[in-house]
Amino acid sequence: MLLAIDTATRYMSLALHDGNSLLAEQTWPTDNNHSVELAPSVRTLLQRCEISIATLTGVAVSIGPGSYTGLRIGVALAKGIASARKLPLVGISTLDILAAGHPQVRGGLVAVVQAGRGRIIAASYRWRKESWAQRSEPMLMDWETLIASIDGPAHITGEVDEQGRAAIENTQDQAWPMTLAPAAYRLRRAGFLADEAWSLLRGGKPEQFEAARVTPVYVKTKDTP
Repeated sequence: MLLAIDTATRYMSLALHDGNSLLAEQTWPTDNNHSVELAPSVRTLLQRCEISIATLTGVAVSIGPGSYTGLRIGVALAKGIASARKLPLVGISTLDILAAGHPQVRGGLVAVVQAGRGRIIAASYRWRKESWAQRSEPMLMDWETLIASIDGPAHITGEVDEQGRAAIENTQDQAWPMTLAPAAYRLRRAGFLADEAWSLLRGGKPEQFEAARVTPVYVKTKDTP
């Protein structure tokens, strides 16, 4: 039984996955209440599924990029559980989680998370061997820079605020068409985090998933405070 935890941005998501089925999943906006809501929410999810923490066989966590505080809280709890119970801990990129939740489409995929103060973090993906593979490294930018960088037909998924929606809708003069993914696909869900973690666990070696190896990933530039 694997517990998946995602607190990378203002949304929090939890899931329980037994390697075959997704038993439970919960995703909700938490703003800046990660530290207050996370541990009680994990306890409640386990209780609702009548699962003891002692029966967990693995933990997965979103490692970023995302909010500095949010990432630290989620990674700290995941490492604490994994270390105390000597469980494998799998860290997955927030942008890879978004890509995993999107079906195949014609053209490329761009995954986005909010970075605050009108900025976003984005990476592009291409469909290869039945899944989305990252094509570019995550970059910190604004919506105008992202749109100017698009070099082919693209679907935009992830955390798209009103500013982003307006920017995407005002791209009629762009050389390449851009499509905003449906809201259900744009929601970053711990169920897909758990799916990705199980795939890695099945194909990896135990030493790859030691809790001490997992650290948050932050995207910065020389101008980032």
